[in-house]
Amino acid sequence: MKIRFFLGSLVFSVMMLVSVSSSTLAQGFPNKPMRIIVNAPAGGPSDILARLIGQKLTENLGQPVVIDNRAGAGGVIGTEAVATAAPDGYTLLIPNTSHTINPSLYSKLPYDPVKDFAPVTMIVVQPFIILVHPSVPAKSVQELIALAKSKPGQINYASAGIGLASHLAVEVFKSMAGINMTHIPYKGQAPATTDLLGGQVSVLFGAIPVALPHVKSGKLRALAITSSRRSPAMPDLPTVAESGLPGYEVMSWYGFLAPAKTPKEIVAKLYVEITKALRAPDVAERITAMGFEPVGSSPEQFAAQIKEEIPKWAKVVKECGARAD
Repeated sequence: MKIRFFLGSLVFSVMMLVSVSSSTLAQGFPNKPMRIIVNAPAGGPSDILARLIGQKLTENLGQPVVIDNRAGAGGVIGTEAVATAAPDGYTLLIPNTSHTINPSLYSKLPYDPVKDFAPVTMIVVQPFIILVHPSVPAKSVQELIALAKSKPGQINYASAGIGLASHLAVEVFKSMAGINMTHIPYKGQAPATTDLLGGQVSVLFGAIPVALPHVKSGKLRALAITSSRRSPAMPDLPTVAESGLPGYEVMSWYGFLAPAKTPKEIVAKLYVEITKALRAPDVAERITAMGFEPVGSSPEQFAAQIKEEIPKWAKVVKECGARAD
């Protein structure tokens, strides 16, 4: 009995030491520069959000936050860099919806999208706008569907890339509407928007920050928004569900991930600091103006969403036959 008591006391002491050590570690975090890896090109939504949040973290934590753009392979390159980084909270990834799409899009990934990461928080969600060139004779979702049915496969639609959310949002739309349009993939939202402006393609499900100036200038026509409710950035624009496709909703999200095995106390502190930055009036105002909807979900909620979305997108990818390799 004495031996068992001694061993039990020893285990308890070790656990207490680990607990105190972790708590001390979190209290002293961060004590050196942090890095946010953006797995997309500079100037896009991920980059904008990383710089907004990063600047606020620098102000609040007193440590520089460096933005490191590592674009390529649909976000795989930057994501792998975080998966293999030290699990100390000093290297973070700002992923988007592609994180849950890529497992179905690539035959093999150099990381596991669930096991190799510690979710911190989903910061925002963002709907797409259905955009058409002014020459397209459709001023509503129903008119676009009718046009596509009258010309099967003859209407071209652009996307920011194969298997990205802007592509799969159209595939879900096509399936629900019972239409066929031809996909023209681009390497990013900017070149896709440029060709839509030039009339080389007819349709694009575009991101609000990129599309809004062109809609306001009349260079592009907005038909509907892909969220379940209207956007404060464009309150007069109906949703797709309102426009004749009940139940349609596709949103793109952005969040923060840390490497797996990052101490829970540090993940918790990151969650508190990032959501604090998200709620700052100047950040919140700019985010809302760009069409983002702030979320700030807990690490547990974000983890559950990632696990839930992987099989959902797998079904869409299988149905449309999209492959990235």
